Amino acid sequence: MRHCVQWTLGLGIVLWIAVGRSASAQAIHGRVGILLPPPPAAEATPVGDDYFGTKVTDNYRWLEDGKSLETRAFLDAQNAYASRYMKQARIRSQILDDLEDLEHVSLWSIPIERGGNYFFLKRLAGEEQASIYIRRGVTSRSGTGKDERLIDPAATSRDPGASVDLADVSRDGTLVAYRTRQGGADEAVIRVFNEKTGKTLEDELPSGRYLSVSFAPDGASFYYTRNEKAGTLLYQHALGTRNSKDTLVFGREFYGESLGPDDPFTAKVTEDGRYLVVRIERGLPARRVDIVFRDLTKPGAYFDILVWGLDSRFSAIWAKGAWYVRTDYQAPNGRILKADPGILPDEWKTTVPEAPQPIENFSIVGGKLYVTRLRDVKPETSAYTLDGRPAGMIDSSGIGTLSPVEGTPNGRYGFFSFQSFLQPPTVYRLDSLTGKREVFVQPKIPFDPNEFELKQVFCRSKDGTQVPIFIAGKKGLKQDGTERLLMTGYGSFGVSVTPAWNPAYAWWLEQGGWLALPGLRGGEYGQSWHEQGMLEKKQNVFDDWFAAAEFLVANKYTAPAHFAIAGQENGGLLMGVSITQRPELFSAVWCADPLLDILRYQKFPAGSQWKSEYGSAENQKQFDYLLKYSPYHNVKASTAYPSVIFFTAGSSAFADPLHARKMTALLQSASSSGRPILLDDSLSSGRTAGGPVEQQIQDDASQLTFLWTETAQPASHP
Repeated sequence: MRHCVQWTLGLGIVLWIAVGRSASAQAIHGRVGILLPPPPAAEATPVGDDYFGTKVTDNYRWLEDGKSLETRAFLDAQNAYASRYMKQARIRSQILDDLEDLEHVSLWSIPIERGGNYFFLKRLAGEEQASIYIRRGVTSRSGTGKDERLIDPAATSRDPGASVDLADVSRDGTLVAYRTRQGGADEAVIRVFNEKTGKTLEDELPSGRYLSVSFAPDGASFYYTRNEKAGTLLYQHALGTRNSKDTLVFGREFYGESLGPDDPFTAKVTEDGRYLVVRIERGLPARRVDIVFRDLTKPGAYFDILVWGLDSRFSAIWAKGAWYVRTDYQAPNGRILKADPGILPDEWKTTVPEAPQPIENFSIVGGKLYVTRLRDVKPETSAYTLDGRPAGMIDSSGIGTLSPVEGTPNGRYGFFSFQSFLQPPTVYRLDSLTGKREVFVQPKIPFDPNEFELKQVFCRSKDGTQVPIFIAGKKGLKQDGTERLLMTGYGSFGVSVTPAWNPAYAWWLEQGGWLALPGLRGGEYGQSWHEQGMLEKKQNVFDDWFAAAEFLVANKYTAPAHFAIAGQENGGLLMGVSITQRPELFSAVWCADPLLDILRYQKFPAGSQWKSEYGSAENQKQFDYLLKYSPYHNVKASTAYPSVIFFTAGSSAFADPLHARKMTALLQSASSSGRPILLDDSLSSGRTAGGPVEQQIQDDASQLTFLWTETAQPASHP
């Protein structure tokens, strides 16, 4: 029985289209005097679907084809329309100048130690892309030395969008595997650089989606996982041989179960070189994680099972001759177990028990367990001995984002970073023996955190659940409802969103605006919290968001006329729901790389993996609740919608740009507010961290220009 069939439309749909067109025929008024003609015309060509007896109309199905001439013409017209807006916004030139100082700065990644050297990414002030560097001859005490550039993307490509990323380093520090990308795309090419000779080897893996790269213990080959249409596959490539000789190591099927496109996995060789560990995620977010391993000291050995077939999540580290596993199995907030292969987790020994504060991540460095928990969404990292005895805490700055401690089980030193709305990413070097930390690198950015405050408040959601909100602003900023406020959020996939550095947010704060981040039912309070906001309970996430917005208005941080919201990817879905469910509550919306047609998202690349979070319209029970909140299917004709700018990256692999295209056309036809509905479509840069700094500055400037302008004091129009 088919879940969905197409059908022919009647007169009622034609009348609806006529109403929509009349709404869009008016002149468009932006704030501060911006005036636009009606938006570009987009032909409504109704296509009907029948879902289990419910008829659903899609007027802009033709915009799903991103390569058609009609869609290209639509995008050209929309980009020109958005550009017309930006040219009238006088503040944009000031924003560009300000962002130049905030974004064209030096930044570093957390280093990897191999062969007595540090390897890391580093971008100097004024450069468009990061390069791969080495710091040679690192001593156990100082950690200082001269940085030498190994791989510079600007030296191999004239494209400013070309970027490199560090994939792995061989254990002796001789070989560096790295990814190269063009234009910020998710697809990458894998190359290998010989640090001793200073040359890149002839070995090269073609453009693809590589989920992991890990050198074999002897450095003569490496393992890589590549995501293909039929699923993920694990190969071994021997250096100096053709790719056609690569050996398939794992994939397609294991233990009587198929491994398909919804079962991505990664592979990594343990630090001592003994095991090759494969971690399989069933869906995204993973409803179940399986872990298998191969003993590399035994040629031809089969993969053994560490954990298989349990509907819980697991991650494992092999250290000091034992397996240590983080899991939410029978512990929604997480715990650390010492695992014994061949025995069910029920019998594994607990090393770090579950606590009210959920575990965010864990690592083993210098023979110590480092466990980061969230205490009301504020990170704190505790150290333990491998038998679970407390061994101190890492002194962090409280509210912000704290990375895991990175290092090796046998190495003395580890690294971690901390950042917040008020502090750029600062990398610290930690002595696991003494517990002391020191700043390894700290960017120099013209932003004084002492002028601002960052605090946490709480509100109640519709069902009574307590929702945390982080709020930042200038010290002494008025709280009388007249100031602008920008709120952002996410709320899905078990992801905990904590305050992190963002130059665009820093600019907003410097201008005197409030900044808010509510903790929605995504991952901030553990797996149970997440489960309250997924599948048929997804509306809880939106209710959390609206409760936070109403709290901020009620406490006079802002008013609807000055309220801006911004979200990307799943956060873009949040923006779409805000537009359709509470259009009167917000004044300006930045909706980037969004999911908006929730009835059809699973039909497009990567979408089927997300069914464990949202569900699928191919299931009748799930169709019913998806239809209720799907933004694209809840736009109403002749409704006063807020100002909206949709942003899409043409090569984004998270959400197909078709969602923003279709929603733009539909919203422009339906809105009666006379306020701008724009689409800014970027064809040259994807969503990954790979685009040039100048492109990021331009994109941030467009976002800030729109949000700052459309939250100004409204003027009356005839």
